[in-house]
Amino acid sequence: MVRTQIQLTERQARELKRMAAREGVSMAEVIRKAVDAKIRERVSEVPWEERVRRATAVMGKFHSGLKDVSRKHDHYLAEAFDDG
Repeated sequence: MVRTQIQLTERQARELKRMAAREGVSMAEVIRKAVDAKIRERVSEVPWEERVRRATAVMGKFHSGLKDVSRKHDHYLAEAFDDG
């Protein structure tokens, strides 16, 4: 974690404290969640058409060599994410 300081208005601090108390977390956690949400918004800044174009551009470019992926996709996902 990186420590940083911010200045809030009285109202912001009061509401932040209320939110933290209601959620049962620290004020810092509420702020981190808000920052994460703002970062996730950047994904939606890329227009839908551009995201579709990018996804379409990679379709068919990768091959696993497996012939039954459509039937056994859950098995292969579980296998890939197995912690051993």
